[in-house]
Amino acid sequence: FCSLRRKPERMSESDEYTKRWHSPRINLDMPRYDQSTYSGRAKYFFGATNPFNILASEKQLDAAKELLVLYREGREPPETTAEEVWRAKLLYDSAFHPKTGEKMIVFGRMSAQVPCNMTITGCMLTFYRHPVAVIFWQWANQSFNAIVNFTNSSGDLGKEKSQLFKAYAAATGAAMATALGINFVAQKAPMIVSRLGVFAAVAAANCVNIPLMRQKELNEGIVVTNFEGKEVGKSRKAAKKAITQVVVSRIAMAAPATLTTPLLMAFLHKRPLFQRFGARIEVPFQIGIVGLSLVVATPLCCAIFPQRSSMAVGKLEKEVQEQIKSLPNPPDRVYFNKGL
Repeated sequence: FCSLRRKPERMSESDEYTKRWHSPRINLDMPRYDQSTYSGRAKYFFGATNPFNILASEKQLDAAKELLVLYREGREPPETTAEEVWRAKLLYDSAFHPKTGEKMIVFGRMSAQVPCNMTITGCMLTFYRHPVAVIFWQWANQSFNAIVNFTNSSGDLGKEKSQLFKAYAAATGAAMATALGINFVAQKAPMIVSRLGVFAAVAAANCVNIPLMRQKELNEGIVVTNFEGKEVGKSRKAAKKAITQVVVSRIAMAAPATLTTPLLMAFLHKRPLFQRFGARIEVPFQIGIVGLSLVVATPLCCAIFPQRSSMAVGKLEKEVQEQIKSLPNPPDRVYFNKGL
């Protein structure tokens, strides 16, 4: 009689987190919360985008990095608690580049997203009537996006500088053209129509900027791995899915601030307080509303899709499918980093 050997079951991502929590040591290569669930991803991004992280001093950031180095080597101070290690990891992840380990400039960090975007978006929503103001604030917005993209790009900047510049120029042009075009069409329309043009301009810029930034992935494919993280090939279809998810997340992130704020301001303009004080309170009030929207929308929209996205092998290009099927113990699904 032949004995049938059962194929060993692979751990799910959730099982990996369960195993980690029962381990005596913290795995610093994994986030604190289960990334296979939306709530786990949301908790992670609430920490990563926390604007208060930007207030951490250079001394605090260096101390966090030093503690993590000591912890990896098993030489941390005996009284170190798990909460102190997690806090150090949170500060480290918010300020240091994930690939190079270098400290990122302040404006390029995740913790700078809310304070910078609330100021720029608030001004875009306030100064939307005059073409010069529209051009300036759309340029400011895309310049900030370029700083974020440049800061968070891979260490090989020599190959990426020209692509960054092309994406920056194209996105700035698309945003300006969309905003000015809507302003021109809406000259005789209600004021709210022009205000909503800010959302259209931001959406158009994201649809241009991100695919151009990642054009190399669309042409050559993105690295795909098996569940254990071993590379099994490159796929253009996986790259397309990853970029689509990022574009959707970025547009969703901008929607609450750029769509609800104009509606709320249109209502408030009819109130006695605004009729009395007018422009003196409009800008700070509008920036505050945008800030409150972004504090919630930024982490929640970053968490819409898993950072480690996946795709069935059967949906990849035929040549990639054949390459994977030729491997010993070929996977049914492949995994890839979707980006941010």
